[in-house]
Amino acid sequence: MAVFVLIHGGGSTAWDWHLVAPLLETAGHGVVAVDLPIEDAGAGLEDYTRAAMDAVGAARHTIVVGHSLGGFTAPLVCEALHSDGLVYLSAMIPMPGETFGDWWTNTGHDRENIPEEPYFNLVTAELAQQATDRGRDQQGAWMSDPWPGKHPDVPTLGILCRDDLFFPPEFMKRQIRDRLGTEPVEIPGGHYAPLSNPDAVAAALIDFAGQTASGNHTA
Repeated sequence: MAVFVLIHGGGSTAWDWHLVAPLLETAGHGVVAVDLPIEDAGAGLEDYTRAAMDAVGAARHTIVVGHSLGGFTAPLVCEALHSDGLVYLSAMIPMPGETFGDWWTNTGHDRENIPEEPYFNLVTAELAQQATDRGRDQQGAWMSDPWPGKHPDVPTLGILCRDDLFFPPEFMKRQIRDRLGTEPVEIPGGHYAPLSNPDAVAAALIDFAGQTASGNHTA
């Protein structure tokens, strides 16, 4: 069984995964939801990676999952842990040497028609308020620096959410095809699918873990 290392998005916390984690555990998998040091303006991606490694400890057979901005951290953690797989869930997929700022124009996201409140569609009002209350101030001079990573040579999955208003489905299809060279797995849910549709997120991750363990998934 796999140990899922769950990386939250910008301004968020490990709490984002609190509905997905028990579903993965019920299926027999381990879960480590990481809180990154995002409020520390001096913390770089290497510090984010170290925080994840410290949280994981000696666990093996890990699969790293990055949500949204977590896509900049997840591949680095995957490499550091020698993980068995990598998942981008409604996530930014950076290219080597690309900055956070450049990503928006390089991918064409700056040409998308994004509504004013794109994040919590389909999330209940109660959960959206809880997420907002837990929100943190995302800092990081690293966002101006070239991304220091590469795409790990491991089975890799790109998941798009069909109801995502922030990273719309057609945009995500292009990003996954262009940057990973694979077809996306589509699930229902908005940008915060771990809160709006945790069952679909967990099912996709469990299926990926099964394919990875059997060697049936190709990166």
